[in-house]
Amino acid sequence: MKNDDHIVIDNKIEAFDNICEECKKEDESVKQNLIMHSYKICSSCNLSKRIFPL
Repeated sequence: MKNDDHIVIDNKIEAFDNICEECKKEDESVKQNLIMHSYKICSSCNLSKRIFPL
């Protein structure tokens, strides 16, 4: 009996939105923070997380 490994590739392209994961508001800085810091939050949430890191 032969055991084959199968690789599944999902070709579905996810549409990028500028919606912050913290406050759920749309902002242009979300895309910039995703590129720079690898997380999808706006600049105001980013600042509040730096000041109050809880």
